[in-house]
Amino acid sequence: MLLSIIEQAVLLLALGWLLSVNVRKGAYHPRLLVLTSGFWFGLIAIVCMLMPFTVAPGVLLDARNGVLFVAGLFAGPVSAALAALLAGLFRVWLGGEGVVPGIINIVLSLLLGLGVRHAVDRGWMQLRLIPVLPAVVALHLAVLGAIGLMMSPELRPQLLHLAWPFLLVMVPLTLILVQILKDAEQRRREQQALRESESRLRAITSALPDLMFVMDEDGRYLEVVASNPDLLYAADGQVVGKTVTELFEPEQAEAFLGFIRRALSSQTGSSLIYQLDTQGGRRTFESLARAMEVPFAHRRAVVILTRDITQRVKNETELRIAAVAFETVQGMLVTDEHNRILRVNQAFTDITGYTPEEVIGHTPAIFSSGQHGPEFYRQMWQSITQRGHWQGEIYNKRKSGHLYPQWLSISAVRDGEGRISHYVASISDITQRKKDAEQINHLAFYDALTGLPNRRLLAERISQVQAAGHRGGTLGALIFIDLDNFKDINDLWGLPVGDQLLQQAAQRLNKAVRETDTVARLGGDEFVVLLGELSSEPGQAATRLEHLAHKLLSVLEQPYVHESHILRGSASMGLVTLADHSLSADELLQQAELAMYEAKSAGKGKIRFFDPEMQEAVAERLRLEEDIIRGMEAREFCVYFQPQVDHDKGIIGAEALVRWRHPQRGVLAPGAFIRVADEAGLMNRIDSIVLQRACEQIASWSRLPAFADFTVSINVSAAQLYQPGFIDDVLEVIKLTGADPARIKLELTESMLLNDMPKAIERMRILKSHGIRFAIDDFGTGYSSLHYLQQLPLDQLKIDQSFVRVLPEDENSLSIIQAITAMARSLKLEVIAEGVENQAQRALLHANGCSLYQGYLFSRPEPAAVIERMMGAEEGA
Repeated sequence: MLLSIIEQAVLLLALGWLLSVNVRKGAYHPRLLVLTSGFWFGLIAIVCMLMPFTVAPGVLLDARNGVLFVAGLFAGPVSAALAALLAGLFRVWLGGEGVVPGIINIVLSLLLGLGVRHAVDRGWMQLRLIPVLPAVVALHLAVLGAIGLMMSPELRPQLLHLAWPFLLVMVPLTLILVQILKDAEQRRREQQALRESESRLRAITSALPDLMFVMDEDGRYLEVVASNPDLLYAADGQVVGKTVTELFEPEQAEAFLGFIRRALSSQTGSSLIYQLDTQGGRRTFESLARAMEVPFAHRRAVVILTRDITQRVKNETELRIAAVAFETVQGMLVTDEHNRILRVNQAFTDITGYTPEEVIGHTPAIFSSGQHGPEFYRQMWQSITQRGHWQGEIYNKRKSGHLYPQWLSISAVRDGEGRISHYVASISDITQRKKDAEQINHLAFYDALTGLPNRRLLAERISQVQAAGHRGGTLGALIFIDLDNFKDINDLWGLPVGDQLLQQAAQRLNKAVRETDTVARLGGDEFVVLLGELSSEPGQAATRLEHLAHKLLSVLEQPYVHESHILRGSASMGLVTLADHSLSADELLQQAELAMYEAKSAGKGKIRFFDPEMQEAVAERLRLEEDIIRGMEAREFCVYFQPQVDHDKGIIGAEALVRWRHPQRGVLAPGAFIRVADEAGLMNRIDSIVLQRACEQIASWSRLPAFADFTVSINVSAAQLYQPGFIDDVLEVIKLTGADPARIKLELTESMLLNDMPKAIERMRILKSHGIRFAIDDFGTGYSSLHYLQQLPLDQLKIDQSFVRVLPEDENSLSIIQAITAMARSLKLEVIAEGVENQAQRALLHANGCSLYQGYLFSRPEPAAVIERMMGAEEGA
């Protein structure tokens, strides 16, 4: 019997473990837990009944009553009823005389357990060992009493003999089972509460725009909550289990580990601001960390809340930039809608002499110079009101009373309702700019050594003399002068002596001609004298021209004094009258030069008139003109590209240059045909070919990664710029070829802009609005009006190669380059130098502020395929 009681005890303990597991596993499936609990309680009760000890024939004693009592107490009515049903059915199946008492014991145990459960739920008693003990004792006594009623009087003493061991074992075991299930139930409730708390916490953290991490002291991510996965650092979005050394750069990882250590050692937490490359791009984060009071996975850990502050940092940066930008080198002032000054910067004080206290509250009228009338200001305010902006040159007055030229830009600021709330004006003192422009203008039109007009100014004056002669019926003339043996003087006495001789020759020539005539120096030892109004009769004009030429020969043959030495020289002269008004200045100079060479070949100190037989050159020009037309129809004209390089970055673009693939003469550069084409009016067609081919190549290169930022410069002639459909033609070519307008840079020469500056500005601005950029080609050789340059929507100035080619020896050219770069900086324009042929020129240009170059030092013009090889596009493809 004792062995049976022990077996019953072991079953009850196993039941406790089994039911605690059932409660734990079934916590996620409450409805299924009801059935499994009833099944396990019923099964244990049946097992107990399979291992009873017999008190009397048909009367069995086992631990089923404790099992069913606990089922009623913990499992609830449904589970307990299911357990009782299983136990009752099994007892009926066993049969015997004790079926009825057995059923009674089952029902009694179930009811007593449910009764205690009801009392606990109502608060009448607590589910503790002491309050439950009487019920458990009563249960087992009732069981013994029911069994005693079934037994005969002679067997009842035997029951009394078994009662005490049964009670001493079953009562404690039942109480232990109650305690085990109580603990299991308590754990289930705590786990449920924990899951609910975790669910709320995850819902809250997921709703936040921040990231939350749990990290151990080694910087390992133990847990991650991210409402926006794009902010995670790892490429695959998986960071749990990884360390900061795997995700961050070494320097950042060390900073983050220090941040974690500070948080672990601090009671108030720690903060850190840092930048990282995320799946959504480079972002700025602010992290706050606090140490966890309880170790996580047996390691010290911190909870980190991380916020994306990229936009906040950007806004703060923009505010700082705006504050710094206000304190720029340009004078700035802000007025209210009534034009009362609210604020000025230090540059304003430096320019005007007025302190903020002296101007705040006043209107800008206190600066008025009186140089501009009411109509000027009316148009200015009309532009501000209608367009929101005005800029232009104006004369204003400093505090000292001195007048000065000023570049003024005014913008209207509107509020949310579209009403003007403020005006912002920027001012620049352009006194030095105007001086620089005058200097550049003088250097561009006059020879630096002698002060005489150069070729460009001479060409303009030839045109003027031709026009005056055409109107008045008088003839002008040209004398092309070349000093004989000048090279020998340079070689023998040196360049300084040669320069002095040239200066003396210039002075003599100027004294020998009329004030209305022009003496020009073309370069080296070549001079040209332009004479106007010689005579209306060709023969008489030629006679006077010859007489003056002999006079000039006599003047130039007079000795030149150098220190104690006397130098003698002579000259050869070519003469031509301006009888043919259809000839250009270059053609007339060419005729005069041809005549000079005839004189030189005849001996020193000679003069020669231009021989009509020299017109063979003109005939050759006409044949070339016809050949050009044929070549265009045969599609022989193509585009080569000369690279443009940056001082550090290599090739950044190229200039598109026309080439003629002549079937007999090979590939011809523009010098072989461009002048003839221009004179024949064919440049418009050639320019269209160049634009078409260049845009096609731009579109083709845009598909190659190596050409991602590559720009192409395209020359625009005067004929093309001013033609009626120029803008539409350019945009149509871009549309048809698919070229990116931002990669196109149109190059204009200064001289062509002077033809009709307002129209040029208007057309350039329209194309600029489509993304096309502009550059001034051959800058420094033209008019270079600062007033117009400020209005032109330019991006780049291109220093003419004539200034670059003579570097580093020619200091005058260097002065021009320095002036150009200074002007470009003030106008915020790029500067590129063309014609760079050696490293010395490149180094000198870079030292003077020019970092973009083009020339034979880097490459000759090449076909597109060669440019692609230079850019490495073939390998990239």
